[in-house]
Formats: sequence, C-alpha cells, structure tokens
Amino acid sequence: MRTANFNFDLPPVLIAQHPAPRRDESRLLILRRADGLVEHRHFRDFPGYFRAGDVLVLNNSRVIPARLRGTNVRTGGKFEVLLLEETAPNDWWVMLRPGKSARIGTQIVFPDNRQSAPIRATVVEINAEGHRRLHFSGTPDIRRELDRLGEVPLPPYITRTHPKEMGEDKERYQTVYARTDGSVAAPTAGLHFTGKLLDEIRARGVKICFVTLHIGPGTFAPVKTEMLAAHKMHEERFELGEETVRLVNEAKRAGHRVFAIGTTTVRVLESIAATNNGKLNVYKGKTRIFIYPPFQFQIVDALLTNFHLPCSTLLMLVSAFAAPGETRGREMILAAYAEAIRKRYRFFSYGDAMLIL
Repeated sequence: MRTANFNFDLPPVLIAQHPAPRRDESRLLILRRADGLVEHRHFRDFPGYFRAGDVLVLNNSRVIPARLRGTNVRTGGKFEVLLLEETAPNDWWVMLRPGKSARIGTQIVFPDNRQSAPIRATVVEINAEGHRRLHFSGTPDIRRELDRLGEVPLPPYITRTHPKEMGEDKERYQTVYARTDGSVAAPTAGLHFTGKLLDEIRARGVKICFVTLHIGPGTFAPVKTEMLAAHKMHEERFELGEETVRLVNEAKRAGHRVFAIGTTTVRVLESIAATNNGKLNVYKGKTRIFIYPPFQFQIVDALLTNFHLPCSTLLMLVSAFAAPGETRGREMILAAYAEAIRKRYRFFSYGDAMLIL
C-alpha cells in the first residue's frame, strides 16, 4: 500500500486548544465495523457499550514535565530541550532546538532561583536521528527537578501564552489513572475518563487492567515514504504485567471482548500476540510495530481513540482496525471523519472520542 492513499487534506477541523470543563463531557462517535454506520453519543454513555465479562485495557504511563528551557553557557543563546529517554540517572537522550548550535561539548545552564549553583547539562553524543545525549550536573537526579523546572510537553498544534492555562495543563494533560513516569505525550484517549466513570464500568462486571507504554514524540511524526512498508516506525518502551496477561487471555478463551483505550494500548497487545501465537505473555521491552491495512488483529475487539492527524501512523492504525484483514478501512474512517467534521467534533489531543466496535 502506498502512502499516497493516506495523503488526504481534512477540511477545517475544530482543534481543541482548551480542554472541556469536565473529562466526561466529551462527545463520542460510534463507528460500527459490520455496516459502517455511525452514531453520535456523549462520553458518559460509554459504559453502556460493555457486557459483563468484557475486559478494559488502559495505558497507565504518566506524562513527565519533559520540556526544559536553557541557555548556551558560551553564547547566551536559548535552547529548548525535550527529554526523550533516560539511559542512567542524569543521562538522557533529548530533542534539542536549535540543534545546529548544540555540538558535542556544548554546555547548557538551566536557571533555578532555588539553588545557589545552577543545573547544567553537557552534550556528550549525537545519534543518526540528530538527537543529543545530555549529561546533567548540579543535581543528584534531574527527574527530581522536573516538576519545578519542566513544562508539560503539549503537542505542537496547541499554543499556550497564559500562565493559568499552562498550570491547568499539568493536571488536565494526564489520565486519572496515570502511575508510571515516562511519556512525553499523553495517551489521549484516556483523558476522557473520570474515577466515577471507571467505577460504573466495573459495576457492569467489566475487568479493568493496565499496560504501560511510554509515548515518545514520534507519535506525531507523519509518514513521508512513498511505500508504507518503507516507513521507519518510532520505538517505544512498554511493559505488560501478569494480571493483564491473565485477564485478557481468560477473556479471549471465554469469548468475551477486549476493549483497548488508545492506539498505544493496541500496539502493546498486538505486538505480543504477533510473536506468541495470538496470546499474551509477561514482557518488558520495546516495540516498533507499525499497524496499517491490511492487518489481522488477534487481541483487540473494540477500540476507543481520538481523532488523528492526516498521514499519521495513528490514523493508519485505526484505518486497519475499521476493517481487519482488509484495505477498505481507510474509506470507512474517512467517511466517519467527514461526519465528525460536519457535526463539529473537536479533533486531536484535547478533542472528542471515537469508539470502533
């Protein structure tokens, strides 16, 4: 399949710059795979789509305040640093702008009026992707300073100028069940949930369990290759624990459905199933799985997701899920998106949601 098949321009969409007053007030578009029919609901109606015995799987990765602003010690020039992956305490791979000014040996200082000696970082390595490896000093562990010095790494299409909005994002750009630090982008399908709504789902006889996949900035990267198979998928760290393995495998054996919340959850479950004869096993590692039509899903029966950017790998995944094992899912998703635009759904990270059944 060629990338050109996904190179469509959306009509003007409503991008949610500011979150809804309440998480569960989002709108919910239902897409039924069997006939392509679309229904319009509100997210508070979501629990009504479960049956007793179903399993709900969520990604509990927590977004860290991964964006830092520093100054070139030698020139006084400004740097924006986005933490990507910790290799050891105070040792991180980062995206750094402007990259051309950050050669090996460049020192960056991060102003901090709470410490007499400022926190510094030195560029010690540059990889083929242009990412820099920084070694931090002036603190035992830069992780401890992030809540004070860092900013929420919002997607590039969301702009913030007012301190009040930036403060609200620290709470809102995080799922209510986030537990494990590591993501630089939120698993946005989970932003709609409240604790009360999760309790309502449990009360219907649904088992709730978790995976952990730490989302990197590659989630926003468009596919630019002519052939989809030539695209180099971004790598993300994940962990699949014993309880989730047991609950999902039992549900599949009993004929119950598995609901995945977000494309990140799908990537974890289908990555393991693809290498383990359609079943899950406990695993900790990394995945580069690239799901696009046609793809045969082995674990996930229903997918809750937000509305995605054109040409993104996320859009290709939901297109594959709309028609498993076939290529017509693209047309189904385009039709659903057209309906969402007509009904003025909000798109992207702070937007509304779609449930594919």
